[in-house]
Amino acid sequence: MEPNWKPKGYTSVSPYLIVSGAPKVLQFAQSVFGAQVLRRFDMPDGSIMHAEFKVDDSVIMIGEASEQYPSIATVLHVYVKDVDAVFQKALDAGGVSIEKPKTRDGDSDRRGTFKDPCGNMWSVATQA
Repeated sequence: MEPNWKPKGYTSVSPYLIVSGAPKVLQFAQSVFGAQVLRRFDMPDGSIMHAEFKVDDSVIMIGEASEQYPSIATVLHVYVKDVDAVFQKALDAGGVSIEKPKTRDGDSDRRGTFKDPCGNMWSVATQA
């Protein structure tokens, strides 16, 4: 039997968010996507050194920005069961609308985009 070289239920690639205000993004993901915190390691000052949370079947990692690791805004794409409901949850949780959900010609996805409290863009979609 091959030894376990990664945690059970993890994929080989996980996005890693480095932000100023990691607890805000973690709370946002819990409010919007029902994210489940898998692991969390705090610094003595209470900031998040490293945390891992699961959105549906995907693990996302997050850490507080520092001088060595500056904040980097990114874009994440998430397929959800109801794009309109998730988009509204994001706005209710303090997200900023970039583009309301819509379906474009030739695209089978209904997609919307918003920013979280730290400036990361989240594109959410439901396949029609």
